[in-house]
Amino acid sequence: MRFILSIRSLMFALVLLAISAASSAQIGVGISIRIAPPELPVYEQPIAPGDGYIWTPGYWAYGDDDYYWVPGTWVMAPEVGYLWTPGYWGWDNSGYLFHDGYWGTQVGFYGGISYGYGYFGHGYDGGRWDNGHFFYNQSVSHVDVNINRNVYNTRVNETTVNRVSFNGGSGGVQVRATAQEEAAGREHHIAPVAAQTEHVQSARTDPELRASSNHGKPPIAATEKPGALKESGAVAAKEGGTVHNANENSNPRPATEAARPEARSNHPPIENTRPAPVVHAKDIPPAQHAAPPNTGNAKNDMRFQQQQQKLETQQAKERQTLQTKQDQDHQRLPQKPANEPKQQPLEQKHQQQTQQLAQKHSQQQQQLQQHQQPASHAAAPKEAEKGKPGS
Repeated sequence: MRFILSIRSLMFALVLLAISAASSAQIGVGISIRIAPPELPVYEQPIAPGDGYIWTPGYWAYGDDDYYWVPGTWVMAPEVGYLWTPGYWGWDNSGYLFHDGYWGTQVGFYGGISYGYGYFGHGYDGGRWDNGHFFYNQSVSHVDVNINRNVYNTRVNETTVNRVSFNGGSGGVQVRATAQEEAAGREHHIAPVAAQTEHVQSARTDPELRASSNHGKPPIAATEKPGALKESGAVAAKEGGTVHNANENSNPRPATEAARPEARSNHPPIENTRPAPVVHAKDIPPAQHAAPPNTGNAKNDMRFQQQQQKLETQQAKERQTLQTKQDQDHQRLPQKPANEPKQQPLEQKHQQQTQQLAQKHSQQQQQLQQHQQPASHAAAPKEAEKGKPGS
């Protein structure tokens, strides 16, 4: 009995460790949506309600078969020195996945999405911590100096090329995480605080915030504090964003399903879909494991299986090598809007490299299968000959 209890205690501890590890990483919410989220609306930022409040931008969430707007709001930081990394939608070759936001000492990757008010694709320009107090950048943040005297003025590039709300795929923001952002993503994080969770739930239950109702222009675009959807500090969107539909999108109809790739791979392909462009090595879908050969000749089957495993290992190594090289290319390219003309040729180069590698791997798989098939068919008559009289 004590042995069984020990095993149960160990398993419970492992589950807790897994949950703890997941809470400190930037992960998706576990659903994949086939229709892109609407564009970001335009709205005014409410005045910061007090010292220590950090701006958390609004975004489109998904629930109950529809996108709904979660208004931007000011949130008290959970600890001194912590900043907010917004969540974002990202294309993963099967659908759009949402990556949760989190609190950390450094701002991590949020898809390169320009949410505004300090979140212009990388980092946060709306304020900074100094000696235990948060100082607001008046050039970006809406602050009343009678309430918050800790202010400064630093002009930043607020040019917004578009209001696209997702990263990757067709029509998405083609931006990758910098080395600093990747490092920030591996640091200790704090999950959204209770006020943020309740704020999201309030938005989800408000029918006016659903894209099907507001057509991309939410009547409550931002609030002064979390959950204050009906209070005087709430502001409406000045301009709405495009709401995508099944006919114009590369993913014809919404579908929620487990985010695990192995779960989605069991679904048949959707008709009338256009595959998203494969730009980087990480976008190449993992090779489908071939079924173990069953020719009746155990020796041949073993040899064929070893060949398949060797090829898969080699191809995985080649994908990783190319991905590392492409990541290094991005790290060498300064992350500034002025370098966008340089980034486009680089993306084209990466897309050509990736497509060539994917084509090479596809041809190798076909050649291996063709090499195995004749031997498989030839093995059957030989086995049959053994059963004939006089053999």
